[in-house]
Amino acid sequence: MMSDIKRFMRPELNKFAGYAACKSPEALDEETRRMGILKLDANENVYGPSPRVKAAFASFEDYHIYPDSCQTELRKALAGYTGVAAEHIVAGSGSDQLIDLLVRLFVNPGDEVLSFTPTFAMYKFFTELAGGKFVAVPRDENYNVVLDGLPRALTPKTKLIFIAMPNNPTGTQVPVEVVMKLIETGLPVVVDEAYYEFTGQTLADALDLFPNLMILRTFSKWAGLAGLRVGYGLFPHAVAERLDALKDPYCVNSAAVVAARESLKDVDYLMHKVNLIVGERDRLFDALTQIDYLKPYPSSANFILCKVTGKIALDIQLKLERRGILVRYFNSPQMENSLRFSIGRPQDTDRLITELQRIGEI
Repeated sequence: MMSDIKRFMRPELNKFAGYAACKSPEALDEETRRMGILKLDANENVYGPSPRVKAAFASFEDYHIYPDSCQTELRKALAGYTGVAAEHIVAGSGSDQLIDLLVRLFVNPGDEVLSFTPTFAMYKFFTELAGGKFVAVPRDENYNVVLDGLPRALTPKTKLIFIAMPNNPTGTQVPVEVVMKLIETGLPVVVDEAYYEFTGQTLADALDLFPNLMILRTFSKWAGLAGLRVGYGLFPHAVAERLDALKDPYCVNSAAVVAARESLKDVDYLMHKVNLIVGERDRLFDALTQIDYLKPYPSSANFILCKVTGKIALDIQLKLERRGILVRYFNSPQMENSLRFSIGRPQDTDRLITELQRIGEI
């Protein structure tokens, strides 16, 4: 008799909804694609990678060879960029993979992972996938971290704290002194610096002082390599050693290694593009403040979050989508009726603002 295969599955995952990824342009109808898609929904770098990456790919021939599982070349290059010794660095297929590995390393079923919400959804995603409990400490009305409720939220089951600096999806920066108070709890603390290059604020210099401090970064935002999935972490040696044993042996593919290497040889070019994005972010923020149904929040990243008042955010998202502009919609606790706009080029800002003004006139 045929068995019901579902009875062999983990029952606690029956209600697991998964991560809601952004819509791909390929999912849009042909008429919308003909308008020219403006993708401002995933915090990608609209300028793309360094020209050195494209040039290196033109002569790349190692498609048939597995990448170096020890990440020797990549770790050496990252050590030069970060100022942190190579033995403290582990790379992964995006920083998402490293979040997953850290949860697996520290969290048993029933253990707790704490973060300050709203924040990056993957912290909760991987915690619950591992059978842990995600503990949310609410931010204030301006999305700043508030530590007043922290003592009550910490329990003997707390095994890991995630803090995004700056935060996604709100763009809010976290003062260093706030993060230091988390580190002083003695619990393992992961500081997610995915948008480090847009702020210049880092705790990398404190790694030698605090054995419970871990830092995550990515090439997706500043270096324009989101499609190649390259992330890395700066860890205490004991953590790096364990992660090295846990990670997939070939988790960063050969093309991604080449792209990361060439990016690190062209930092000045890439940081020039980052500076263009930061300047455009400030211009977009000013323009958004002039639209009466939007309340933008100051951002230290490459996007701006807005609360929508007097209109339905989902309707606005769909109207923009029909006009070829993809933006991110949120309607979760503390982010009800909200939209997030990634920063594009000047012409992208102009197009977005024009459409938002037209929607305001309806």
